[in-house]
Amino acid sequence: MKKEELQPAGIFKYFGDICFIPHASKHEEKLIEYLKSFAAEQGLPVKCDAVGNVLISKPASKGMENRPVVVLQSHLDMVCEKNSSSKHNFDTDPIDWYIDEGWIKAKDTTLGADCGIGIAAQLALLADKTLVHGPIECLFTVEEETGLTGAKALEPGFMTGDILINLDSEDEGELFIGCAGGIDIVGTFDYKTEPLPENQTLFQYTVSGLVGGHSGDDINRGRGNAVKIATRFLWQAQQLYNVSISNFTGGNLRNAIAREASALIAVDKSQAGALTQLFAKHEAEIKDEFRFSDAGIQQKLTETQGSADSCLIDKATQTRLLHCLQACPHGVIAMSHTMPELVETSTNLASVKFVENNRIVVGTSQRSSVESAKYNIARMVESVFSLAGAEIKYGDGYPGWAPNIHSPILTLTKAVYQQLFHTEPQVKAIHAGLECGLFLEKYPQLDMISFGPTIKNAHSPDEKLHIQSVEKFWMLLLEVLRRIEG
Repeated sequence: MKKEELQPAGIFKYFGDICFIPHASKHEEKLIEYLKSFAAEQGLPVKCDAVGNVLISKPASKGMENRPVVVLQSHLDMVCEKNSSSKHNFDTDPIDWYIDEGWIKAKDTTLGADCGIGIAAQLALLADKTLVHGPIECLFTVEEETGLTGAKALEPGFMTGDILINLDSEDEGELFIGCAGGIDIVGTFDYKTEPLPENQTLFQYTVSGLVGGHSGDDINRGRGNAVKIATRFLWQAQQLYNVSISNFTGGNLRNAIAREASALIAVDKSQAGALTQLFAKHEAEIKDEFRFSDAGIQQKLTETQGSADSCLIDKATQTRLLHCLQACPHGVIAMSHTMPELVETSTNLASVKFVENNRIVVGTSQRSSVESAKYNIARMVESVFSLAGAEIKYGDGYPGWAPNIHSPILTLTKAVYQQLFHTEPQVKAIHAGLECGLFLEKYPQLDMISFGPTIKNAHSPDEKLHIQSVEKFWMLLLEVLRRIEG
């Protein structure tokens, strides 16, 4: 199948346009300009607020002017993750997407179907004058992936609808009516440098090939965390041998499970052989433990040469850092009692980075559908950082979206889905964060639902979009819009 043969043609046409426009979080300005130009070409009203949120309105079809205003919502930014071998520049390069056995994928990077396919559906709806619906408002928010900035800044009155359909879900056949709230904690270590002693052997340690994924949707799949795996080796090495760390980097974004990590370490030459034996044991253990979830995992320990300015972090800080990372919780903390398959509470040890001014920054993210549990797991992580002597900083956090099983838009969408596809959709809450909870703070009257096509492995270079599910998603959306009444 060729790209131009994909159906629905309108959605995939606009998805291709979106992939061509760089739109990393905090760098959505080119996509915002594209939306403004699109609205002008279509003769549709458009407005933009102070942070960059865009609203494009489309009048009702003839005879449906008295129907309620419906807001369709997606976010403009994408998660920018790539394999270490990729030279892709997310600030300038288009996404290199291709078709593979019924799926759309990207070459060595995230695809951006989260939430590019939602944007594309909105544009296809706005552009098609033959569709039947009441008045529509299409809301495009900024910086969802890095802190829900657009949703937090949304002012009352910017949109007028009382019904909102969020297009940021990733499982066709599932209707979402709730989501987890979240908060981030960053721990920072200050360190002193020490010169590299004589009679040392330098090793480069790497772990790669992990599946990674979304820290909400995929946290319950038992996938390996590169920071945790690397820490496990470094912690054991420090306990047994005179090992020093020169650099340690792993993971990237707070909402992605760490896929890769690396460390430059030094050991007394007399202990180099023993360290390689420890690594061999560690490598075999990890490969066995993650043989089902991360069959492609690779670890390497390679002797390397140091430069003239090679230096180590001081041993006291190294010890505090490794104990902190070893003890820091990661993964599912509790499952829901009301929805047994739903993760209630989790935490993600997202990243460790050596930054300028002799600082080491550890990023984490906590989620829960229970507000008190969200803060409890955050305090657990805070306590680990505190015991390790790190400087602690909380993010702003965001609220969850409490399910309403009596929602009129849910009732309608369920009925439409069953009539179209002759099967019952699943009604769920999602452990990932959606902007819906923040919308309710500004627009408490909103009746909301979230659905979308099937996207797998979001927030990783293995992200892929199921082509056939896009057509079902489009059919459902159009029929729901056609049948919404006052």
